[in-house]
Amino acid sequence: MTTTYRIAVIGGTGPQGKGLGYRFAKAGHSVVLGSRSAEKAGPVADEVTERLAGVEGAGSVTGAANADAIGEADVVLLAVPYDGHAELVESLPLAGKTVISCVNPLAFDKRGAHGRVIDGGEGSAAEEAQRLQPEATVVGAFHNVSAVLLWGEDDYLDEDVLVVGDVVEAKEVAMDLAEAVTSRRGIDAGKLRLARQLEPFTAVLISINRKYKTHAGVRISGV
Repeated sequence: MTTTYRIAVIGGTGPQGKGLGYRFAKAGHSVVLGSRSAEKAGPVADEVTERLAGVEGAGSVTGAANADAIGEADVVLLAVPYDGHAELVESLPLAGKTVISCVNPLAFDKRGAHGRVIDGGEGSAAEEAQRLQPEATVVGAFHNVSAVLLWGEDDYLDEDVLVVGDVVEAKEVAMDLAEAVTSRRGIDAGKLRLARQLEPFTAVLISINRKYKTHAGVRISGV
């Protein structure tokens, strides 16, 4: 990989954020795990750093409060729960940043996981982030990747990362970063509005996981 990025992971103390931060740093990127408080982020960053001990070419991992994490970043990853999403995103200094959203608005009931309906079916978490931060460039990616596998021992996950967005250059960044997870570039899956399909599709994978006791992913044939 020729390009290395400085990445702020908002939600970096959660399983998805920590796992993606680990994978990015393992591939040589510099990562700052963001949290509402630096005191919470620091120990998780130390845990990831310890995991990377002995990995040749690994990037640095530090912890910081969200705004400080974003300050020096080239790329900001949103890996936060959907509850409180709008309030948090609106508060972040994201102007001018490439923002990757892997937020999945899901709900659970007796029948299992399902996608929430956002803006009457005409919206998604990624589109909401773009609307709230018009001076940022938002793409959607990494929605369907298992946090368990991200933190696992396998060098790479045997699946594809689907990337949606309206700005080609921003999608290229996310597609580059997909190599840290799958060893191959992500797949350009279309415009940002298609996050409306990608985000709730995670509920399908959760259902498959429950049925087959696995950690399913997405693999695209013919590309």
